[in-house]
Amino acid sequence: MGKGVGVSEVLLGGVQEEKAISMTTYTHILDLAKEAEPPADGILSRTIFQDDKIKAVVFGFGQGQELSEHTAAKPAMLFFVKGEASVGLGEDRQEAQAGTWVHMPADLKHSIKAKSQVVMLLVLLK
Repeated sequence: MGKGVGVSEVLLGGVQEEKAISMTTYTHILDLAKEAEPPADGILSRTIFQDDKIKAVVFGFGQGQELSEHTAAKPAMLFFVKGEASVGLGEDRQEAQAGTWVHMPADLKHSIKAKSQVVMLLVLLK
């Protein structure tokens, strides 16, 4: 990759394609839900982007699967793409569905339980 020329990643029908563009590098995913098809029994995670400022991980949860309570050393954001879940945030429990967005400060205890198959994007701020 030459100076001033970036590479874009484009997902087209499941095929990733690289294109040279001028001055900017970006990642484009047409359908985030297809990046982490929820397994029948388990949790799938896949890092889709990482740089010195953020890390983006897409998760697929099978129905009834749970990510037990934990904390993160840095702030994070959750965006629910598909399905329904219950989210523990500190002492509270909130409902989540496609379109739900959550911001969590560093060190907040949190957990996720999938009520149906769930696809969720986690963005960790560095």
